[in-house]
Amino acid sequence: MPSSASTPPSLWRRFTAGYAQFLTALLALSVAIIIIPVTLQIISRYTALIPSYIWTEEMARFLFIWMIMIGAMIGVREASHFEVDVWPALSRRSEAAVRIAARLGILAFALVFVVGGIEFTRFAWYRTSELAEMPLWMIHIAWPVAAVTWVIFLGEQFYDEIRILFGWNVP
Repeated sequence: MPSSASTPPSLWRRFTAGYAQFLTALLALSVAIIIIPVTLQIISRYTALIPSYIWTEEMARFLFIWMIMIGAMIGVREASHFEVDVWPALSRRSEAAVRIAARLGILAFALVFVVGGIEFTRFAWYRTSELAEMPLWMIHIAWPVAAVTWVIFLGEQFYDEIRILFGWNVP
């Protein structure tokens, strides 16, 4: 019987790994982009070199919202965002059971974000921001996108923990 280390990852695992890499690159790009409006704000506040741009504050805030949500998505994927090690001396199966219980709480939170985020986005669908004149749905959609991403990554983690809990071909 071949070991699980020699079998190639499934299509789903490759998809989620690629999606996680995309999110990581997007987060890095967001950090690089936010420097522009924040720098413009600082320079315009303390010098007369450039005019004071009001839209830069709004753009920085909108980008910061997306950075938080993308960071939370990556945190769930890496199981580092919501995890606290309360019982470090548990067996592997007991630890899997505790992680499943914790992830069920995260799943409930994600489902609230899906439902609430869709309503939040629907509310903003035909609205625009006052200063940047940007459609607000582009900001508000971050909540349901983050929640669906959490569900995707949680599904992968549930699968792994259930395999450990029942002793099925554990990696």
